[in-house]
Amino acid sequence: MLKVKENTYLNLIQQTFNFPQESFEVIDNELYFNDIPLMDIIKQYGTPLKITYLPKISSQIQKAKRLFHVAMAKTDYKGKYVYCYCTKSSHFSFVLDEVLKNDVHIETSSAYDIQILKEQYKKKKLTKDTYIICNGYKRQLYKQYVSEMLNDGFNVIPVLDHKDELEYYSKHVKVPKTKLGIRISTEEEPSFAFYSSRLGIRSADILDYYRQKLMDNPKFELKLLHFFINTGIKDTIYYWTELVKCMNIYYELKKICPTLDSLNIGGGMPIRTSLGFEYDYEYMIEEIVEQIKSFCVQHEIEEPHIFTEFGSYTVGESGATLYSVVDQKQQNDRETWYMIDSSFITTLPDTWGINQHFILLAINHWDEKYQPVNLGGLTCDSMDYYSSEAHTNQVFLPELNPKSKQPLYVGFFHTGAYQEALSGYGGTQHCLIPAPKHVLIDKDENGEITTKLFAKEQSYKSMLKVLGY
Repeated sequence: MLKVKENTYLNLIQQTFNFPQESFEVIDNELYFNDIPLMDIIKQYGTPLKITYLPKISSQIQKAKRLFHVAMAKTDYKGKYVYCYCTKSSHFSFVLDEVLKNDVHIETSSAYDIQILKEQYKKKKLTKDTYIICNGYKRQLYKQYVSEMLNDGFNVIPVLDHKDELEYYSKHVKVPKTKLGIRISTEEEPSFAFYSSRLGIRSADILDYYRQKLMDNPKFELKLLHFFINTGIKDTIYYWTELVKCMNIYYELKKICPTLDSLNIGGGMPIRTSLGFEYDYEYMIEEIVEQIKSFCVQHEIEEPHIFTEFGSYTVGESGATLYSVVDQKQQNDRETWYMIDSSFITTLPDTWGINQHFILLAINHWDEKYQPVNLGGLTCDSMDYYSSEAHTNQVFLPELNPKSKQPLYVGFFHTGAYQEALSGYGGTQHCLIPAPKHVLIDKDENGEITTKLFAKEQSYKSMLKVLGY
């Protein structure tokens, strides 16, 4: 009689979480991610490896658009919903190409974002009707590019981040009735090191600023009020209080500014960072729409068009980072270290910089027993490790079987936002650990999986060139 192993890694995951679940399942003791057999990808490309599953980007966008449209239909909301992608989450061309398939709009954060959008316009991926919401503190080059786009007829809305920003547009924008936004400097949660956001204009100053600079200015019209909560869209008293504050400012402005018709609630829609993640997207979106609707009915004003700027939500769950466990080190009686074939500091900098957790799963050997481990990277930095998950202060992975012909492979999932930008893609990284290969995964018209190598593993020659050798 075949003896079934107890206390296997598969048992652990099934007993800890509702598993299998969306995007993750195990077939023949190997992990599949969005129906992709990851071991096949590893056999073809090796590790370390970054992958981007492009269809997930579109499915995330369509999910949010559907939920907002349903919420608006339920409440008889008169305004429109406008989905913007926050480019700073990932600037890669393949991300923007996929995003713009979905009839969405763009939010920028810096001068060079504008050049990316010009390239997308040349490729006919976006049109001059596409909203381009320009946020951030703007130095002269950024303001110059914004002005050029406005003069060329693009649908750009510069969001004023400080009072002096308007002066540049007054001198350099030639088109009449330029649409503008104003960003509110929101108050942060009490746990923050600072009380008010450095971004935006003080709420107490906005009405006077409008009266003095915009009310009788024929060159401009205020269309949009923007606010963003740094901790994201959460069902907390803090979030709902800030939303009401924003609506009160909107109401006061609307009384003296008839052109104001849009509210930008920013980004901050969360993504899954644990298999135990619980977030009711439908409830939160319906509650946001309902609260804005109720406020407008109570104050007898038209409901504003609602803009969002979802970045991590758009692209985060499309990404994964795969490693091999190359060695096991027993450093004392209690700590077992699994050494990976790359570095967390250089490939997943958020794990080091802000103690971010991602979904961590073994890719093979799900039939082996599990043990608590620390994962160590290749740099000489003592902080290059990963030792806890979002749901527990430990990491559990399959034991290494010396008889196995396969090494243990592990994957970090939903890593598609910010990691390449923060780690310095294409440059030099800590201890000159090379950037890994990057593979794009898509599905053709018949639903068959296709793969494409976007970038090879970084070479020593490219790094020496950057360093001047």
